[in-house]
Amino acid sequence: MKIKRLEHVAIAVHDMAQSKEMLENLFGFEVELEEQIETTKLAMYPVGETYLELLETVEPGSWLDGWIKEKGQSLFHLCFEVDDIDAAMDELRAKGVKLLSEEPQNGHGGSRIVFLDPRSTGDIVIELAELPASHAA
Repeated sequence: MKIKRLEHVAIAVHDMAQSKEMLENLFGFEVELEEQIETTKLAMYPVGETYLELLETVEPGSWLDGWIKEKGQSLFHLCFEVDDIDAAMDELRAKGVKLLSEEPQNGHGGSRIVFLDPRSTGDIVIELAELPASHAA
């Protein structure tokens, strides 16, 4: 598996608008992408070759909602960009790593993503993302 880069660092937030305002006012960051995927709103801020991703739940009881209730506003996960997510998943399965889904899911900006089961990664939430060919890293 080829890890191309740390694609983003995700932060679970209580209030998306307040967190965006802080990043924009303190650091001058400009949002590049905002979208909602299922129960999660996200905002992506480019920082050099990687991104900060803000995540806010829109559904009580979701995985992210449970995270925020347990841990508060905090670092949520690391996302590594891979060339071929299907091959990466096969390689990780062969190494005994459990995945949270058997097939890649739809992710930010048209990416294909999968989360590794935190029980396989020392309780660190890790996402892999294969970006669409049209994405210029």
